[in-house]
Amino acid sequence: MAACPSSLAVPTLAQPWRLSRQTSLWLHALILLTFMAASSAPTPLYSLYRESWEFSAATLTVVFGVYAISLLLALLVLGSMSDYIGRRPVIVGALVLNIMAMVLFLMADTVSMLIAARLLQGVATGMATSALAAGLMDSDRLRSPLINSVAPMVGLALGALGTSILVQFAPAPMRLVFILLIVAMSGLAIAALLLPELSSRRNGIWQALRPTVSVPRDAWRVLLLIAPLDVAAWALGGFYFSLGPTLAAHVTGQHAPVVGGLLVFTLTITAAVSVTLLRTWAPERMLVFGALSLMSGVAITLGGVQAGSVLLFFLGTSIAGIGFGLGFLGALRTLLPVAQPHERAGLMAAFYIMSYLAFCVPAILAGIATGFMGLEPVAIYYGAALIALASIALIGMGFRSHRRTQA
Repeated sequence: MAACPSSLAVPTLAQPWRLSRQTSLWLHALILLTFMAASSAPTPLYSLYRESWEFSAATLTVVFGVYAISLLLALLVLGSMSDYIGRRPVIVGALVLNIMAMVLFLMADTVSMLIAARLLQGVATGMATSALAAGLMDSDRLRSPLINSVAPMVGLALGALGTSILVQFAPAPMRLVFILLIVAMSGLAIAALLLPELSSRRNGIWQALRPTVSVPRDAWRVLLLIAPLDVAAWALGGFYFSLGPTLAAHVTGQHAPVVGGLLVFTLTITAAVSVTLLRTWAPERMLVFGALSLMSGVAITLGGVQAGSVLLFFLGTSIAGIGFGLGFLGALRTLLPVAQPHERAGLMAAFYIMSYLAFCVPAILAGIATGFMGLEPVAIYYGAALIALASIALIGMGFRSHRRTQA
């Protein structure tokens, strides 16, 4: 997800005890997928936590929000660390931190422990994201962009669905998934010790820890153009990952965790498939099709909510998932070319601040509003706001296309 600067490669022949480039590529991909699966694993458990500890929907969205905010801060502060101390120590350190977060989940019996676990998990995931993206780029510059785009979405889908199946059919529903993740991450941490360092290191790490957020003058217009759709896509994801399972139970009348997990799986797997199949499209075409898919998908989903139709609810979610995937990728591919190489780090920081704030802040506000209005009215207003944002994006792209034609 994060870009890495071009650097001199260290020949793998000088490191015979390390993994090959090919093996390193797939190990990086597996670790990235596991991090994302772990991040979505608590989602199907939220309803169980609420029933057991009797907290409100607002508290639930706060638990969700602290993860996104801590991930963002870690990405901004620690995102370039692997350029200075190497990919391997950052990846191994992030895995150790995430194992500690899983232990906290395993021991959690209060909301405060749940928040602490999500906070630590966010730091670990933010720390790992850019290092893994850079490691993938070091291993294979041709295949890494697709892996960086698809692996996180597949991981999110598998984490939510896998956890919901375990909760539904396996013993110790609030513990087993975290035991399995601890075992998996421990194995990956050991394997990561064999990763080769394929890029040169740089000096000045303490200066690099200061976040650089800047938008070049030429990039402002493009950022404002893609902002409505990018915000809508991330806000859609934030709602599904926090209140989505509760809404699914409301629509289907089934309070089984597997229903909420299937909902999140539907959104994220259709996003992954759309990005994989349509990745060769021009960015402008991605944005237009993504906006239309998001608008129509959300509208159909809301129709399913009001009619109590499970078919419409899941159909709309799958169509909205296409908008989620293409909206994010189209926005990223539209924005990156307008900045010079030395400006991209600051621009990406601004882009991710906007995206992650859209991921957590609207969902937290929706959780608070649910306490006053009820879940279904909040979902309808929330969906209407997303449709309005996507419509604004379409109008902006239409004006841009018209100006190009005139020029």
